[in-house]
Amino acid sequence: MPERCRIGVQLWPQATTTDALLQAARDAEALGVDSIWTWDHFFPLRGDPEAEHFEAWTLLSAIAMVTERVRIGLLVGCQSYRNPHLVADMARTVDHLSHGRTVLGLGAGWFARDYEEYEFPFGTAGSRLRDLESYLYRVRRRLGQLTPAPVGPLPLMVGGSGEKVTLRIVAEQADWWNGGGSPEVFAQRNATLDAWCARVGRDPADIVRTVHIDVDAYREVERYVEAGATHVMIQCPAPYDLEPARSMLEAVGA
Repeated sequence: MPERCRIGVQLWPQATTTDALLQAARDAEALGVDSIWTWDHFFPLRGDPEAEHFEAWTLLSAIAMVTERVRIGLLVGCQSYRNPHLVADMARTVDHLSHGRTVLGLGAGWFARDYEEYEFPFGTAGSRLRDLESYLYRVRRRLGQLTPAPVGPLPLMVGGSGEKVTLRIVAEQADWWNGGGSPEVFAQRNATLDAWCARVGRDPADIVRTVHIDVDAYREVERYVEAGATHVMIQCPAPYDLEPARSMLEAVGA
């Protein structure tokens, strides 16, 4: 019998407090979710653009310390914001804090306000993807040089759904892929990733297929499983209602 689909929650770090977010992480683990995530931005993505907001890697370190079982990570870290060697070291350190439960999620970046206000060059979508490709290589190389090494497997996740470039990068370099869209769109992109794996000589079974979904899509979890997802992460804004995650766990037989 195939392994059941895993369920995760992405706790939004906006319009909240650090105490509330960490309590939500504890509650989510107690509920039985398999993973807990946050995002890597510097300002709110929805609602009040000036609402409270907190930095991702600092929060992830704290989540590592208040949980014991769940995998943790960013959906996903932005390659533009930090030196790749530094990110590898940060991820390795959080992996030690979590005793081997960390997933290193990375993507090309897209939120213009982050770049403008924190003074990072925004470039173009194409230039950011080119930067991501070399960034991933340097991250993996540094991970192999650190002492001590990560405790766990520290899989490298790539987030994004561009079928011409991003999914090729996933096929060549990623251990996990995180996509989005409706079940039908996810299924199409999943098939495209399989095709890229065939082109670059990669076994498609080597790549874990994950999808993040909006809070209102929780009833669709079984359709995402049919589309090829083995790990579904639901977005969870403050005040952190975990009932959709509970329903998803019940739907997949957890």
